[in-house]
Amino acid sequence: MNNKIVATSAFFGMTSIVLGAFGAHALKQVLTIDQLTTFETGVKYQMYHALFLLFLSLNTHLSDNLKKTILLVTILGVILFSGSIYLLATDSMNTFNFKVIGFVTPIGGLLLIVAWSIVMIKFFQKKI
Repeated sequence: MNNKIVATSAFFGMTSIVLGAFGAHALKQVLTIDQLTTFETGVKYQMYHALFLLFLSLNTHLSDNLKKTILLVTILGVILFSGSIYLLATDSMNTFNFKVIGFVTPIGGLLLIVAWSIVMIKFFQKKI
């Protein structure tokens, strides 16, 4: 399980760096400051959760089943939260109106909160 978590963490970390560089260089020419700031928010949260998953893989106090649940909730949360932010920030660059999918952003955020909450609850239950 830890190998899957580390691989996912590395993928999220790597792609957040690629997207951050893309936003800072290529999108700088076509997006407004507000749109770039929004895009950067998606990048930051993706990186935060890459590091969160790395921490999760190193944690010896959580069962593999619980780690798997946290991993899946985090993956879905990052895809919905950061993914929708990327699409919303670049909405002006295409013909599809991504604002119609804007409702998934808070769902993704809620899933990320749930993932952190599971770790916190288990921490207090075990009284580590």
